[in-house]
Amino acid sequence: MLLFIASASKLMAQNTTPSPFDTTIYGRNEKAGHYVYTRGINIYYETYGNGTPLLIIHGNGGSINNFLYQIPYFAKEYRVILADSRAQGKTMDSGDSLSYEMMTDDLNALLDSLHVDSCNVIGWSDGGINGILLAIRHPEKVKKLAVTGANLWPDTLAIDPWVRQWALNLNDTLAKMPGNPSIKRERKLAHLLSYEPHISLAQLHTIQCPTLVIGGDHDVIRPIHTLLIADNIPKSYVWILPDSGHSTPIVYRDDFNRQVDLFFKTPYRIIEKEMRFE
Repeated sequence: MLLFIASASKLMAQNTTPSPFDTTIYGRNEKAGHYVYTRGINIYYETYGNGTPLLIIHGNGGSINNFLYQIPYFAKEYRVILADSRAQGKTMDSGDSLSYEMMTDDLNALLDSLHVDSCNVIGWSDGGINGILLAIRHPEKVKKLAVTGANLWPDTLAIDPWVRQWALNLNDTLAKMPGNPSIKRERKLAHLLSYEPHISLAQLHTIQCPTLVIGGDHDVIRPIHTLLIADNIPKSYVWILPDSGHSTPIVYRDDFNRQVDLFFKTPYRIIEKEMRFE
């Protein structure tokens, strides 16, 4: 949900050295990077490693480099696929509208172009929303899904009230600025923060793949909403990290990588009846 820049910059604010997100090769790797033209845009993507395909999806205003701590870990055993989402990073889009559904269908088209029939998926923030929608709209594509900091709707039942107001204020500020291409892009992204998505609980019930739903106990997404998501996906686990905000793949990167990897490698099990005492 939250702009990556807002979360990452705060993490680096006390650091006088260059941010690793600005210096990493990921997101600007000429050897690993490619473009594919589909659905009216050139999607920029990078791939790393070999093995079971793993799609990793970034958040609002982010890009491939957001996962600099995940790429080297998972590339040891997976074929890691990352893309700059529509109107973000190196994927340009001059259109007037932007939706999670559009970005989700872009990712599905990218997987088709790479001849990937199904894959594991990690989604952070807006990437988590896209991961959920991919499992809903293109269920055959998702083997297992791990999402962190995702929300189903944009009100204060789902989002921290201060964060919700911050997003609304951002929309108001951008509306008063000159409408050049850069501001037009920012307006589209800010609109997503404030007024999208709209995913129903009934839609969650259709998700067929095992899903790990993750959040921080002080996330911008309210923990009760994270629990609601997990409770309405038939085959789900939930993991709430203590003393954590929205940036679980950064702050808790080692734990995050190990637990998500374990989730992908371990068969999902139903825990009911007397097994609940275990």
